[in-house]
Amino acid sequence: MKVFTSFCVAVLMTVTVSAQNAPKGLNLNEKAPDFSARDQYGKNISLSNELKKGAVVLVFYRGQWCPYCNRQLKQLEDSVSLIQQKGATVVTITPEVQENIQKTITKTKASYSILHDEGLRIMKSYDVAFKVDDKTIETYKKYGIDFLTANGQENGANLPVPAVYVINQEGRIIYKHFDTDYRKRASVKEILSHL
Repeated sequence: MKVFTSFCVAVLMTVTVSAQNAPKGLNLNEKAPDFSARDQYGKNISLSNELKKGAVVLVFYRGQWCPYCNRQLKQLEDSVSLIQQKGATVVTITPEVQENIQKTITKTKASYSILHDEGLRIMKSYDVAFKVDDKTIETYKKYGIDFLTANGQENGANLPVPAVYVINQEGRIIYKHFDTDYRKRASVKEILSHL
């Protein structure tokens, strides 16, 4: 039974990024695009305002249904005080709707800002968004995950590569973790070393 469950999780979590629409992410030393969106507290968060306080750790995650995302977000929450001691702020971006952001918070206890990326504006400007292929959409539906419900009609079957950018106060990207293998995530230790 345990092997079957592991197999189901492996199948469920696989999301293919096809070569034709594969995002590349932004580059080191590139100017980070400004953005503005409301967080789970209803507060308007903009990159430019956050940078006035210090560096920003910008994290893109797929959704509350993803155990790898939840583990990463929980680790960030467990270490948020260490990040803040370095003068930085954590901001996370997701395509999922507000209701599912609340599920993420329940699972991870996240206290930092989580922004719903309406229309994928932020994800596209950071070149992390990709469209999920039809075969994967159907596979996910068999496990009760419907992207139109999870992300809303406007965002649909689109996800971000789970990327992390550290942006300095000048608005430049000084650290980038970008890997289309959703299992490979930036460690908190690695993020802290770039603050």
